[in-house]
Amino acid sequence: MAEKEIDSVTGVETTGHVWDGDLKELNKPLPKWWLYTIYATIVWAIGYWILYPAWPLPGGGYTKGIWDYSQRAVVTQEVADAKAAQASYFKKIEETQLEDILKNEELLPFVMAGGAAVFGDNCGPCHGKGGAGSVGYPNLNDDDWLWGGTLEAIEYSITNGIRSGHPEARDMAMPRFGLDGLLKPQEIADTAQYVLSLSGGATDEAAAGRGKQLFADNCVACHGEDGKGNPAVGAPNLADSIWLYGSRLADVERSIVTGRGGVMPSWGGRLDPVTIKMLTAYVHSLGGGQ
Repeated sequence: MAEKEIDSVTGVETTGHVWDGDLKELNKPLPKWWLYTIYATIVWAIGYWILYPAWPLPGGGYTKGIWDYSQRAVVTQEVADAKAAQASYFKKIEETQLEDILKNEELLPFVMAGGAAVFGDNCGPCHGKGGAGSVGYPNLNDDDWLWGGTLEAIEYSITNGIRSGHPEARDMAMPRFGLDGLLKPQEIADTAQYVLSLSGGATDEAAAGRGKQLFADNCVACHGEDGKGNPAVGAPNLADSIWLYGSRLADVERSIVTGRGGVMPSWGGRLDPVTIKMLTAYVHSLGGGQ
């Protein structure tokens, strides 16, 4: 039997393995605390496999464990409990008029929180997280409303949409004066200058002067003689400085040429009436509700 070699520096027995001529491997065992930790994790893993679902089985199944635990079942129960806790609020919202909800100190915080969540999930992609909108998507924070900013008007717009294909959708369309040949290019340019002049933005007063009569002949019926619009037909106010599609001359000309015609989905078939009520109250609260 070979004689055991003890390292002179550490006093630990060597394994007999030598590298590079003089580098010897020591036969030093692992610390006991480390070994005990490994043993504990092995015992814990075996216990986990016995108690909880752990191993996949052929055919898409898995070992259930003696406790038959299911995280899906836990989440399902938590959702059911949350709905049960909210049920009384939903019932009150269903039975309360929108005008009264805004005065109800108990319901209002719940309604606003729910409305904000629904807005973020469904409306934010177009109108922005805070409702500030962008080109082609109305700003819901100001007081400029195409179809009116009352609670009733907002609820109707959300429920039925705008040019959405819903039978009750708001569907007033602006004529395509350019695409359909109703006005010549120069007439469109003159009308655009006049429209800009209503808010002090005209760059050619002579053209604006010529466009005044064209506006009277073609636009007054919807936008009014003063250009302040008509929410009853979705005609925007042209006399303020709020522009849905941009305030440049080219933007206004394009609106006259194409008629624009934005579309908003109908949420009546996607959201339940109580959710639409909460969303209506939230949109109304953003700052521009009438």
